[in-house]
Amino acid sequence: MNSEILKIAAQYLRWIFISFAVVALFRGHNHPGGGFIGGLLAGLAIVYRGFAYNAFQVKEKLSDRPEKYIATGLAAILLSFLPSFLLGKPLMTGVWVTLPLPFTDGLKLGTPFLFDTGVFFGVTGVTLMFIFSLTQKPQQ
Repeated sequence: MNSEILKIAAQYLRWIFISFAVVALFRGHNHPGGGFIGGLLAGLAIVYRGFAYNAFQVKEKLSDRPEKYIATGLAAILLSFLPSFLLGKPLMTGVWVTLPLPFTDGLKLGTPFLFDTGVFFGVTGVTLMFIFSLTQKPQQ
């Protein structure tokens, strides 16, 4: 497409989509959202630029291939299983650690958030791979 309005909108909307993706990721287990919806929004943020310009340009400009996003996501998901396994608890049991921070009660980090982050990266990678395969030139 060769629309100047779409090109200008793509620059600004990308950051709005990424912001919403991060918010959806952090809402995670307490409200609807989490890694899946956040990953779809992050993938859409990257793909939207392809609608304005060209999917081939976006694919070339993307610093990492979609397979790296998928591998990072799977590694984070497997890493989230490790603490409960090492503590002798059933698999996927939530384990939390509180990091002390000044002027707060501390930052609570848990394995469910690590799992959601893995899903986030995996879904982002699959979304990108799907869209890039749709825009691929047919082989002759």
